[in-house]
Amino acid sequence: MSKTPATQLNKNLIILHFTVFIWGFTGILGKLITITAVNLVWYRVLIASFTLFVYFKFNKQQISVSRSTFIKLVLTGAMVGGHWILFFQAIKVSTVSVTLVCLSSVTLFTAVFEPLINKKPISKLEIVSGMFIVAGIVLIFKFETQYTLGIVLGLISAAAASLFSIINSRQVKTISPPVIAFYELLGAFFWITIYMLLTNGFTNFTLPASNDIAYLIILGTICTSLAYVAGVSVMRELSAFKVALITNLEPVYGIIMAFMFFGDMHTMSIGFWVGAVIILSTIFFYPVAQKQIVRFKNR
Repeated sequence: MSKTPATQLNKNLIILHFTVFIWGFTGILGKLITITAVNLVWYRVLIASFTLFVYFKFNKQQISVSRSTFIKLVLTGAMVGGHWILFFQAIKVSTVSVTLVCLSSVTLFTAVFEPLINKKPISKLEIVSGMFIVAGIVLIFKFETQYTLGIVLGLISAAAASLFSIINSRQVKTISPPVIAFYELLGAFFWITIYMLLTNGFTNFTLPASNDIAYLIILGTICTSLAYVAGVSVMRELSAFKVALITNLEPVYGIIMAFMFFGDMHTMSIGFWVGAVIILSTIFFYPVAQKQIVRFKNR
């Protein structure tokens, strides 16, 4: 019995919500894992790359790309690795909640970087949204000065995420998303390994504790490779608007889980939550406003 369009749509919505929930869980794992941020990401990309390789072999999927494309993806991998290192380091020096809220500024950075890179005018809606996000971040800076380093690292991490996302939006037009992920993860692994060799990161290199190994396997397989493939697969049925809207729930899921695991909310000031509400509200209402503007223009 074939599935109806409505049934297929509901299935993909459930898959996407579950995927976004998994992405929100990465911050929790980053806090639980006791090794340094650099070592954490090194293990993450190693496990995720291997998992994707097995996935390709099992499905007999072709993963060969041209030399120029390979170089571009490996170089982009350096940005991906940098983003994750900064993200997990921000969590270690501040809190999961602070880092996830800072990561929400990806919207602001994309509003600035994408028009510059793609040479197109900046929309007024993006400028207004960016101003609200800046206001929220300023409030967090003002009231959470003990987390200044974590906030700065979180913002730089968001900027890196914005840049490689814009780059990937071009690559995905001609390359399969899982293939992009595979080579970028390999690139991240390569560049992080080079960095560790240059900084004597392997001098006292030891295997993680048993608990860390379990968390790393979950992080590398479920939260990275599996979640990425699942997130891409639903795009065959769901519109870009619905995917973007639901993906914005990641900071919300992450902050709720941070409270459940670590009680982060008890350490946050009123200023933090006012800033967080401004940022998250802007992220939620941006696609709604964008859709209404399109409808108004098409009347």
